[in-house]
Amino acid sequence: MIPTTIPVPFDHIVFTEFDDREGVLVDLNAKRYYTLNETATQVWRLLEKQRTFAEIVNELTAIYDVTDAHAAASVERLLSDLRMRGLVRHR
Repeated sequence: MIPTTIPVPFDHIVFTEFDDREGVLVDLNAKRYYTLNETATQVWRLLEKQRTFAEIVNELTAIYDVTDAHAAASVERLLSDLRMRGLVRHR
């Protein structure tokens, strides 16, 4: 089942990108940082643009040679992890 809500980053999260390939998230409230690989960095950029789950999956399948099902499962895992850490919420 495809989520219909739009995941958005919390305002207290700062994103920095390195070389268009990796990124770092800083949680200013918890004073923690998280590193992002290339794919997670791409997803985070789309979250900042308030893209829907389906739009994120479509973008990933256009960039990478993966199926819709693989991209959807990967995005869901990442979003679940980001929600668990208090980095994104659903709008």
